[in-house]
Amino acid sequence: MAEEVLIPSPGKIRSHLNFSLLAVTLLTSFGSSMLYGYNLAVVNSPARYIKDFYNHTIVSRNGTGVSEETLTVLYSATVSIFAIGGLVGSLMVGMLVTKFGRKGTVVNSTVLVFVAGSLMGFSRICGSPEMVIFGRFVTGIHSGISLSAVPMYLGEIAPKNLRGFLGLVPSIFICLGVFTAQVLGLQELLGKEEHWPLFLSLVVVPTCVQLILLPWFPESPRYLLIEKHNIHATITALKWYRAKCNIQAEIEEMQEEQRSLSSVETLSVWQLLLDGSVRWQVVSVAVINVGMQLSGIDAIWFYTNDIFQNAGIPASQIQYTTVGTGAIEIIAGLIGCFTIERLGRRPLIIGGFGVMGIFCSGITLSLVLQERISFMRYVSVGCVVGIIAGFCIGPAGVPFLMTAELFKQSHRPAAYTVGGSLNWISNFTVGFVFPFLQMSAGSFCYLVFSGVCLLVSTYVFFIIPETKNKTFMEISQMFSTKEAVPETQALSLPDQLKLKKMNGYGALESGSLEFDSSTSAI
Repeated sequence: MAEEVLIPSPGKIRSHLNFSLLAVTLLTSFGSSMLYGYNLAVVNSPARYIKDFYNHTIVSRNGTGVSEETLTVLYSATVSIFAIGGLVGSLMVGMLVTKFGRKGTVVNSTVLVFVAGSLMGFSRICGSPEMVIFGRFVTGIHSGISLSAVPMYLGEIAPKNLRGFLGLVPSIFICLGVFTAQVLGLQELLGKEEHWPLFLSLVVVPTCVQLILLPWFPESPRYLLIEKHNIHATITALKWYRAKCNIQAEIEEMQEEQRSLSSVETLSVWQLLLDGSVRWQVVSVAVINVGMQLSGIDAIWFYTNDIFQNAGIPASQIQYTTVGTGAIEIIAGLIGCFTIERLGRRPLIIGGFGVMGIFCSGITLSLVLQERISFMRYVSVGCVVGIIAGFCIGPAGVPFLMTAELFKQSHRPAAYTVGGSLNWISNFTVGFVFPFLQMSAGSFCYLVFSGVCLLVSTYVFFIIPETKNKTFMEISQMFSTKEAVPETQALSLPDQLKLKKMNGYGALESGSLEFDSSTSAI
């Protein structure tokens, strides 16, 4: 059967988007990534109703109510425990994707959504604030798992010329999740007191769709071959995910990576951190994931309503203006998704962080001057839109994609554990520290975020090479600090890979990638 599939074809091999590849991308993004965005925004609209429920429950239990400060602490715990759950999930993802596979982890983790949805949906009937808080914690665990497992799965099933496009689809669905929560939270829909438990528990709907359809699609071919050593399952999976293209070269590339890892088991986080051969990759993943959260995007979302109010927008219209910013997020995400394979990863992430840095400085200037210059109020609104657009074009999704691209199979699960953990820790830190930073620095607090954005942009410009249209083996070689691969050694490799020294990295010579079908181990 293998011989029927592995038929050489001349010319440059470029895979095209087919139904199976698109369906898996949409299913995993809709049933997992979208829930992360939804859960970020879903508690904003019913905040006062949730506080009233907490107060009424405490009165019924104790006979007396609690102070406004105590209610604020309980509500803050409800919001922030989502990030704690995300950290727990990110610490588990390396073990889960190794044991259950990439698709298996996405499918199996859906049980967490049903548990969380049930807890939050029945919390008012049971009179239990604890069910709301624990439900938020469980949804956080699911988001922590899916934010790493979904990009890893899509990065491994996508051909190299589509990896960027498919890798940014989850970020669009994150923006779509935020937008959905903003729309459903309007007073005309689910923004009423009697609807808030249903509003919180709607997360089960996308997950049901994913759970029904996703199991019919195959596991990651790279996982099946490199970690499970199942060549027949690999070929079957590639037949699903590749349309009218020669898969022999791709299997040979995976086999070459498998041979290079023949004596290496999947690394733990500690082993990854001690591995000097991937030191710059680990540092790069840490920088872009921490920078993603310390860019101030969460603080901007937190401060949006106040900025709109200061700009003179009527209080009754602010919720609709906020929905408009959600629409801008989706548009910006689509721009990034459809341009990444043309522009590359570096321009999007450098430009995104650069734009955010400039507009963070702009919002500081506008907030300082808006009392003396009236039109500065509208400049501040423009800066909010610019920061959100800059974030969604690149920094919202490219860090997760690059985490998959910068590591080989044995290092990838641990790399996602490191990147995901730092992401959630930074998320929680910003949420905890920002109110104090705002009290002490006032409008100048955004200069801190501006500095972070510009530093991350500078780091990516000088350190991280472009990974567009490169195989995982090629990207790994680009980070090598060796002078070059000796020509005799290079000629012995099946993919005829030659390297030359360039700014401390091995860069592929043009036209050096040629596959010799006679070296196939199939």
